[in-house]
Amino acid sequence: MIWENIQLAFSSLKSNKMRALLTMLGIIIGIMSIITIVIIGDAMSATVTEDLSQLGGNNVTLNLQEKSERSVSYSIENGRAVSYREYVPPESGDMISDGMISGLKAAFPEEITGVSVSVNGGSARAQDGELYANISVTGTNADYFLANNLTVLSGRLISEDDVRENAQTAVVSNKLAGKMFPDGSDPVGQQVKVYKTYAIELYTIIGVYEYEQSAFTMSNVADEDITTQFYIPVSTATQDNLEKNYYSATVVITPGEDVAGLTTELQRYFDDLYFNNANWGVNVFNMSSILETVTETLGTISVAIAFIAGISLVVGGIGVMNIMLVSVTERTREIGTRKALGAKNFHIQFQFVTEALIIALVGGVIGLVLGIALGAAAAAVFGAKLVISPPVVAGSVLFSMLIGVFFGLYPANKAAKLDPIDALRYE
Repeated sequence: MIWENIQLAFSSLKSNKMRALLTMLGIIIGIMSIITIVIIGDAMSATVTEDLSQLGGNNVTLNLQEKSERSVSYSIENGRAVSYREYVPPESGDMISDGMISGLKAAFPEEITGVSVSVNGGSARAQDGELYANISVTGTNADYFLANNLTVLSGRLISEDDVRENAQTAVVSNKLAGKMFPDGSDPVGQQVKVYKTYAIELYTIIGVYEYEQSAFTMSNVADEDITTQFYIPVSTATQDNLEKNYYSATVVITPGEDVAGLTTELQRYFDDLYFNNANWGVNVFNMSSILETVTETLGTISVAIAFIAGISLVVGGIGVMNIMLVSVTERTREIGTRKALGAKNFHIQFQFVTEALIIALVGGVIGLVLGIALGAAAAAVFGAKLVISPPVVAGSVLFSMLIGVFFGLYPANKAAKLDPIDALRYE
């Protein structure tokens, strides 16, 4: 009986193709919208997660943080006291120093692989005649490259010896190497001039890394104008600065260690270290918490938008119900004939529920295919990683079937309750 009802449902769809398509339209649009939104949300979440992981998903960040707010009260003309916040910048002794970093490594020798520090050296241009490359100068220590994944194509990275000797060495991108040495010669060992606002500096290239564009980087910049990182020893970057200490640092955790637990221990360590400092302290946090927050936020936004898009499914379900009511009216004599031949109310009811189910299912499958296609196209446009969740695919098909059953019950019950004599007399 089930297979016969399915055949009847498909024959009904074939005989009224345009009406069936219009009936499915609400369900097609609803499922397509939900699938597209979910795929885009998952793609963005996966891309952000991957980028944050590349930035050091298991690393712990140390940030200098003010402990208290210092305020000064004064009186205005009406005699009312008003307080305002007075910002006092940290002194050198308040900041994270190389001595603190050495002490931290000694206190956690097994748990910590390294401590990365970096200093922004500003924007500049590497140039030789008409050849040029835009760069962003970054001073780093040797541990910086433990916290930041770089693919070294040739040469080596900055070492502790480079930092100790204030060496004029640099690690450059393959983009810069291709622009400054178009003849294909090996850039390692070659010298490059860096033009800053008030100075021209000469560096020896010791290594070349592969440039990878992040999702956080503008993608509409012409290839010749791309700005890449130009890594030099942190001591070289700060040799003309009065301040040698740091506002922040990144702790590279040994693989296998409990990042959350170690974050708490490090916070306790710095709380003790800054106990006698009334104004400043160090805030310790890990990227995992940020990653969870970003993922949850993107997920919430996707669910909210999908819920709004799901309203069209209700509209589509009402459309199914209306068409099924019309179908009941058109087939009243057929219903009377079936009942006169011995069909029970259950048989009539099951027939019309099956037809509504088939309409919703076909619409759901079409919407699913269109949604995946649109989601894949959107992910490609945004440069995001395509992620298709099998539970979402199965859930969307199941949900469309439930819509068909729910909105098909009322017309089916109405058909089942028709009196066979009145139905046979219907014209």
